[in-house]
Amino acid sequence: MELMGKVALITGASSGIGKAIAQELDTAGVKLVLTARSQGKLEEIASTLKQAQVFAGEITDPDVPQKLLDFALEKFGQLDIVLNNAGVMTVGSIEEVDIEAICNMVRLNVESLFRMAYTVTRHFKKVGSGFLINTSSIAGLKTAPRYGAYNGTKYAVEAFTDALRMELAGTGIKVAAIAPGTVDTGLYDHWNQEDKSYINSGGALQAGDIARSVRFILEQPDNVLIPRMLVVPANQPV
Repeated sequence: MELMGKVALITGASSGIGKAIAQELDTAGVKLVLTARSQGKLEEIASTLKQAQVFAGEITDPDVPQKLLDFALEKFGQLDIVLNNAGVMTVGSIEEVDIEAICNMVRLNVESLFRMAYTVTRHFKKVGSGFLINTSSIAGLKTAPRYGAYNGTKYAVEAFTDALRMELAGTGIKVAAIAPGTVDTGLYDHWNQEDKSYINSGGALQAGDIARSVRFILEQPDNVLIPRMLVVPANQPV
């Protein structure tokens, strides 16, 4: 895909991987719609980009995906790329895990991703083109003790993404997943030392490493699709 002049919507765009993707695509000439909960953070990022509009909202609100699509069409007249990136990571043992936090993670990592995907791919089918990338994880490919619920959300993303890819084959619409290993985004700052040591056992990537990988997926020729890209630190033993 030639990225110059395309319009991309990025969820979870106020920090971490989402912010890095916005910065990377901006350098390629992509017009951006950025969404997250913090209006202030979104506006700060948008002020550093060439063409960016912001929409602050709670992505788990069932009405937000359609509102985001409408917003993108209103501001730019088209929507070509969606980065379904918003997510959270909650881990813990059976005894210590917060069930409500787990259920909130499922709503964010799975339900909101599904709602956004179906909303935008219906639009893509109407116009005959589009590219959806869902943020998965190495945790969607292998499991670990204490990570079961998070593993479950990312396994769901992997299965959903591949099934959607097959359903849309031949329509001009591409669907892919990016699966990062450990990335230094501050996500683990509040974790206990045991969990921090485990997740960082092979070092950590920077958010920009994932952003460049996303751009690589998008810039493949029309006859090529990379349906999944696993990107991990070179020394990650997991």
